[in-house]
Amino acid sequence: MATEIRDAEDASHWDAVEEATELMNEGKFVEALVVLRDVIKRNPRNAYAYNFLGGALYETGQFEASRDAYRAALRLRPGYLGARVSLSHVLRKLGDAQGALSQANEALRQFPGDGDALYAAALANAARGNRKTAKKQLQGFLATNPELEAQLEVEQILAMLGIDDQNGPVEFE
Repeated sequence: MATEIRDAEDASHWDAVEEATELMNEGKFVEALVVLRDVIKRNPRNAYAYNFLGGALYETGQFEASRDAYRAALRLRPGYLGARVSLSHVLRKLGDAQGALSQANEALRQFPGDGDALYAAALANAARGNRKTAKKQLQGFLATNPELEAQLEVEQILAMLGIDDQNGPVEFE
């Protein structure tokens, strides 16, 4: 019975963010922000709303607010992989490579071998100058058989990382 209630609540949380995700898919991030803030006002326990709010804020260049939204999603659902990986990326963007790596490593602890978590960890390691580890994680990401576009991007990053004995942080957009 408790599982059915949780499943119904989860479904209602997804339904509540549907309009906002459609707006985001259309590139209408400001409009999505309005919808997501309304969803959160009606139900402040909707982790999906905070996660997508983080994404819309990121896309509009509001990185600190994006970080805070992802953290709110994770307070509600600590096992929310998408929010954790996204938090890793925004922390790296904000210059907190160690925080980014901590979040990516937590994602890998919860979801060993997950491609998105490997990718986030690799970029955080590269930002910290750990090129050898970053290369290993990117190769692990490629082993998950990502879509062609992601595969090509990662191959370019691997080329940018250079040979194993090079050190120094690498920044990615």
